[in-house]
Amino acid sequence: MLTPYQLGGTGVALVTPFNSRKEIDFESLDRLVHFVIQNQVDFLVALGTTSEASTLSEIEKREVVRHIIAANGGRKPIIVGMGGNDTNRIVDTINKTDFDGIDGILSVVPYYNKPCQEGIYQHFSEIAKASPVPIILYNVPGRTSSNINAETTIRLANDFENIIAVKEASGDLMQIMNIIHKKPDDFMVLSGDDASTLPLIALGADGVISVTANGFPFEFSQLVREALNESLDEACKIHYSLLDIIQLLFSEGNPAGIKALLNARGLIDNNLRLPLVPVTEETYIAIEKFLNNF
Repeated sequence: MLTPYQLGGTGVALVTPFNSRKEIDFESLDRLVHFVIQNQVDFLVALGTTSEASTLSEIEKREVVRHIIAANGGRKPIIVGMGGNDTNRIVDTINKTDFDGIDGILSVVPYYNKPCQEGIYQHFSEIAKASPVPIILYNVPGRTSSNINAETTIRLANDFENIIAVKEASGDLMQIMNIIHKKPDDFMVLSGDDASTLPLIALGADGVISVTANGFPFEFSQLVREALNESLDEACKIHYSLLDIIQLLFSEGNPAGIKALLNARGLIDNNLRLPLVPVTEETYIAIEKFLNNF
């Protein structure tokens, strides 16, 4: 079973490549998996926000995971996004899932319903009881309009051995520091924001689930390694060398920015499914210019 210590470092939130007909481009997906592994990321995340999972059918989701498992070939741990706002449906999905090749799940705080903290706790407690693999909580209130506070995160970490980490994308520095300060020793805090990764590791976080690492896997992984090894001068150099591209990648939404970068690198076609659309020509040119000068 996956241990918390296998999640330290850089996880990459993989995109889902599409062809011109907006069908999944499995050849490009395989190529991307090999690219990020060869460039030293520590673990893979399938069906996260960056994958456009909300536009994938259940059959497509299974096929994406199957291809990632096959391309990975057991080289890196694989985390699969498995969340939503219907607790019973998630539990049913868990019960029907073949977890062979899947090392853990990433489960987002329920969106739209806007549950109270006790509702969030009960939601994740049911998932924890059902899941045969470890769970990473995913807090991203900018997308869900629902925040899991530090007290609830720590309560879940203490009450369930298989809840082993949180991906924190709240942007609330005080909340994240309180989690780091009060969490169990074997519970991990992962940055959910690329630009905040270095400062959060300096405060005691354990790594990141990164979007930028799709396009700059070696550089971003090296940043995280240097930061975890307390080589902050070296980490700062890499951080600032990537800061402009991180800002560009999110300037017109995710995954539009990272798909533009991957297209400029020749790894995938620049296609998204509605309601998402590619970045403007101006932003694409800026991304391409950064890549050429990097």
